[in-house]
Amino acid sequence: MPAPIAAEQLRAALDPVRAWLAGEAEQPPRAVVGAAVKTSARWLAQHVPGRSVELRVPPHVAVQCIEGPRHTRGTPPNVVETDALTWLRLATGATTWSEATGDGAVTASGNRADLSRHLPLAPLRQERPSQPNGHSS
Repeated sequence: MPAPIAAEQLRAALDPVRAWLAGEAEQPPRAVVGAAVKTSARWLAQHVPGRSVELRVPPHVAVQCIEGPRHTRGTPPNVVETDALTWLRLATGATTWSEATGDGAVTASGNRADLSRHLPLAPLRQERPSQPNGHSS
């Protein structure tokens, strides 16, 4: 099992992609985007452990998270899949779960495939514009 990812590591992995996420810069090199995606997805899996939902951000990472029935082989019954830009925007709070699923940027199948309670990732929440009651839609 890999070493736990500290909040500082998570923030450091996201720093090089922030301008891109804000639409202020070109996409960083694939290795930089990949490091941000892998670190943030693995942080989620460490803090919301389980094997009932598979989060896929191809071609960078796939992790299992969320407590519930364990999946052992074949296609998992609960899958969340998105691209790197959308995942990073969700992780940082630049977009909401309902926006991303509503516009088709995220596909979520299965009754447990809802990550809205866990997004944005806790160490990144203070960087998000405040919303009533502290909740995204």
